Amino acid sequence: MRLVGLTGGIASGKSTFAAALRELGAAVVDADELAREVVRPGRPALEAIRASFGEGVLGEGGALDRKRMAALVFSDPEARARLEAIVHPAVRQALAAETSRLASSGEALAFYDVPLLFETGLDRDVDCVVVVYARPELQRARLAARDGISAAEAEARLAAQLSIEEKARRADLVVENEGEVAALRVKAKAVLAALRSGLSRRLPNAPAPRY
Repeated sequence: MRLVGLTGGIASGKSTFAAALRELGAAVVDADELAREVVRPGRPALEAIRASFGEGVLGEGGALDRKRMAALVFSDPEARARLEAIVHPAVRQALAAETSRLASSGEALAFYDVPLLFETGLDRDVDCVVVVYARPELQRARLAARDGISAAEAEARLAAQLSIEEKARRADLVVENEGEVAALRVKAKAVLAALRSGLSRRLPNAPAPRY
């Protein structure tokens, strides 16, 4: 089974594109869902987090308090590295189990929806990468409107990720999302058809196809 990495920038429309792929019958594995699953109560990763960070990161019922955990690691690179060293291997194991299940069920193609695909080096683990793209100024406007934040706050969130221009440069296929949702759904159908027909890694120094 071919595994296609799906990523983008904040407010670029990646989640909407992933939803459109699901509507078309494509298998989409959500990295955020896997990350939530591996830290559920009773899972080894949560016990490792408790041992490393203390009881203070647990909330009601012994579940991980994600907001408290995020606040703890946001401005502390060492703490963030400790957390990632626990969570990332667990997520990789969960992904391996899910892709094995999909392959066994007859799926020939699946998408792995990962916000920080390039930042975490996961682009090396997939067969090709699709990036959902929107111009940075459009990202800022969408983010400010969606989350009710200032332009400066929106800019700070964009700056915390690899730029959308760099992601598009490294992609094997780019989906431009600067219009209506209906247009993005049409592009999802075209991209899915192209990938199912064999479209894969682009040649070195060749521009990525854009939809």
